[in-house]
Amino acid sequence: MQQYYPEGALIDTPRNQAAIRTAAGLAEAALEGQVLEARAVVCDAEHNLHVELPCMEGLIPREEGAVGIAEGSTRDIALISRVSKPVCFVVKGFEPTADGGRRALLSRREAQEQCRYHYLNHLRTGDIIPARITRLETFGAFCDIGCGLPALIPIASISVSRISHPSDRFVPGMDIFGAVSSLEDGRICLSQRELLGTWEENASLFEQGETVAGIVRSVEDYGIFVELTPNLAGLAEFREGVRAGQRAGVYIKSILPDKMKMKLVIIDSSDDPVQGRREPPPLRYFITEGHLDRWVYSPPGCNRVIETVFDNRNR
Repeated sequence: MQQYYPEGALIDTPRNQAAIRTAAGLAEAALEGQVLEARAVVCDAEHNLHVELPCMEGLIPREEGAVGIAEGSTRDIALISRVSKPVCFVVKGFEPTADGGRRALLSRREAQEQCRYHYLNHLRTGDIIPARITRLETFGAFCDIGCGLPALIPIASISVSRISHPSDRFVPGMDIFGAVSSLEDGRICLSQRELLGTWEENASLFEQGETVAGIVRSVEDYGIFVELTPNLAGLAEFREGVRAGQRAGVYIKSILPDKMKMKLVIIDSSDDPVQGRREPPPLRYFITEGHLDRWVYSPPGCNRVIETVFDNRNR
């Protein structure tokens, strides 16, 4: 299976730079059907994308800007939003310009169709792939899984530890990994939680008696849930004045694998020093490649079983 990558992954590679640097390089790439990348600098009034190439002007006509533009199933915001960002394309040909120069005619749509045919159509549920976050919504995160083609990570699939919004984990432009969780009618969904470690793998990072940093995720009548890692949260005794979203120093009172529990005591809690500007904590992946048939989060011997079974069907 040929691999394609989110837009921006190729732009600085030596092979891409060599191809876009000269007219001869572009012509050779056209013969090979090579997918290239450069930065879109203008979306004109007709919604054609103008691409910055070192050797000549580049133009992606509106209907070549994305799969679905010509048919009306993709809105023009998909083109407008690419300005100042890398775009993928294949070179379709050349034409003279009014000032006596040459212009490269490019197609992002054809690059996307290549990606779909050679890559996305061969994916199975359980395959682990790279992605780049593009947009955050309350219900999940949209990401680019190749040549600007989208997939959705539903909020419940982002991590085992519950979050109030995908911005608790991601920022646009962030590179991540995901496991393909569904393939239906051309729509692809990913899940990340299976790649962030089991309960046992996460709990092994901590020891009873330690005091560590965490994030308060929810405050209930019976206690306070504090996240220690994206796939591990513990329950602390209730403490007055603690609020969801605060950072907390917590004492690890006990680690109970048979009950899949971490018992914590909050030592102190505080708001972020600069409200609204905190970057999500870095993600630690335990798996970044390959394929999963089944993933079990729960420790051996635990009565409560949390697992994911991938059905391994092609689309």
